[in-house]
Amino acid sequence: MALQKFKAESERLLDLMINSIYTHKEIFLRELISNASDAIDKLYYRSLTGEGNTGMNRDDFHIDITVDKDKHTLTVSDNGCGMSREELVKNLGTIADSGTFRFKADHDLKGSDTEIIGQFGVGFYSAFMVSKEVNVVSKAFGSDTANRWSSKGTSGFSVTEAEKDGFGTDVILTLKDDTEEEHYSDFLDEYRIKALVTKYSSYIRYPIRMEVTKYRKKEGSEEYEPYTEIDTLNSMIPIWKRPKASITEDEYNSFYTDKFSDFEKPLHVIHTSAEGLVSYNTLLFIPSHAPYDYYSKAYEKGLQLYSNGVLIMDKCEDLLPDYFSFVKGLVDSPDLSLNISREMLQHDRQLKIIATNIEKRIKSELESLLKNSREKYETFYKAFGLQLKYGAYMDYGMHSDMLKDLLMFHSMRQDKMITLQEYVDNMPEDQKEIYYACGQTVTGIKAMPQLDRLQEKGYDVLFLTDDVDEFTVTILHQYAEKPFKSVSSGDLDIETEDEKKASEKLAEDNKSLLDEIREALAGKVKDVKISSRLKDHAVCISSEGPLTVGMEKVLNAMPTENKLKADRILEINSGHPVFEKLKALHESNDTQKLKDLSDVLYVQAQLIEGILPEDPADYVEKTLSMLS
Repeated sequence: MALQKFKAESERLLDLMINSIYTHKEIFLRELISNASDAIDKLYYRSLTGEGNTGMNRDDFHIDITVDKDKHTLTVSDNGCGMSREELVKNLGTIADSGTFRFKADHDLKGSDTEIIGQFGVGFYSAFMVSKEVNVVSKAFGSDTANRWSSKGTSGFSVTEAEKDGFGTDVILTLKDDTEEEHYSDFLDEYRIKALVTKYSSYIRYPIRMEVTKYRKKEGSEEYEPYTEIDTLNSMIPIWKRPKASITEDEYNSFYTDKFSDFEKPLHVIHTSAEGLVSYNTLLFIPSHAPYDYYSKAYEKGLQLYSNGVLIMDKCEDLLPDYFSFVKGLVDSPDLSLNISREMLQHDRQLKIIATNIEKRIKSELESLLKNSREKYETFYKAFGLQLKYGAYMDYGMHSDMLKDLLMFHSMRQDKMITLQEYVDNMPEDQKEIYYACGQTVTGIKAMPQLDRLQEKGYDVLFLTDDVDEFTVTILHQYAEKPFKSVSSGDLDIETEDEKKASEKLAEDNKSLLDEIREALAGKVKDVKISSRLKDHAVCISSEGPLTVGMEKVLNAMPTENKLKADRILEINSGHPVFEKLKALHESNDTQKLKDLSDVLYVQAQLIEGILPEDPADYVEKTLSMLS
């Protein structure tokens, strides 16, 4: 029969279909299997509705993959509805004419136990990405004749009579010859085919079968011999579509470790099914530990996205906010508006609904863990708490309301991790603010002199040990109407009226001494004060303004030319012996020694904050001179 031209008007359009729509050539197998599944679903639907007396049950349907390395062919066969000669011409001869789309439009499939996938009528043409010739041999159910549709691509197609034993369709691909860039023969490899079916089509509802090579011991020998048998390559029923009550913890754990290549079982499983504006199933896992690359640019977030059990995207970033990027899992929905290649979404209205619901569910599950499984939550927080704190801080605190109740910090009084709500619940009635202290370690913070007075008053202090912590509480500004305040702030406002009067009198009585120390430390500190917060320590550094000493350290550790500096205040304990030493040097007019001692005290105050001296040699020399 003479070649017929495709009805999509031009060869250029078919060339676009073959070479431009799909990102990966391996997608062709997913498309052909999906088409085969649709053909079976159409026939099965007819049997359910009485449109055709098939006499077949669901177990009678299957999809077969056959490899012939000698002929360089790969065949995908189904025993579905098949196509007549007219349907071959219409469905395969007109690009983007989808028989499946028409079938879905003509039938109400809701509640019919069918999961028809196709809608654009272009998936079939992906076969030409890997094939130099495609033959389709098909016999419609109930027909006595079969026909062969044959094409070598943009040159057109022909339809002739053919022989076929049963109804259904065989798609026979003659693969392209190998080149240096592309090894098409890889698609004839048994392991490659099995891997592609597992990746994209494992949850097609009908068995995908192929003859595979296996090995067994020879009878009476220790040697192994090869043999072949028909294997089912797909698992068919997704675990996430089974009733939760029927799934054991071990099944969830095995699915997670196999699917996401983790050596440890998940910390928590979230399995949901939703119906409404968008219907979908989710199976989410909170890992028990952070991947080695989690806090690096190499880490890729996202959930696997399925449509009716067919993998559409391996990592759909839009389904997870960054602060929940540690979650692994998948979403399966029949309601997605896929683009023409089924590799991404046409528009994101449905996706936004799903993503919003997932975000709320993850937060709800974490809150439940925090309330009912504290040990589990603390394990989670140790691995991923840093991500929550970054999430609360990023985007100018846009997500802080979502995350603030999930945050935890080390408590000075309770000596363990607590939430902000737990801190507030335990505040004395006279405490007005939430106090925090920053440092590298809990042990280091405990040694800070600024804690003395707060401990004396019975106030708790949150220990902030991560670089992002102070930025996070600053962007929160307050919690439960209690503002955050650094213990290194210039004024903690915890003095009584009598104490304030006593401090003012001390400052007035020692004005000339403080002026001389200010002059000695000019350019290093903004002010020198007699401290009301110190008890046993000689000096400490506090700061004024929005930039704290802790923030300064973090920001200046970044690769930048413009170094920032907080407005430092040196606070001196008037009850410490060193203060009497300063007074004696001032009264004896020993200006140089007073200057040296002031400088030593300033450096020591910086060391307590974890700041190294700019000139260590000078500091050592001055310290030794004090001791000699």
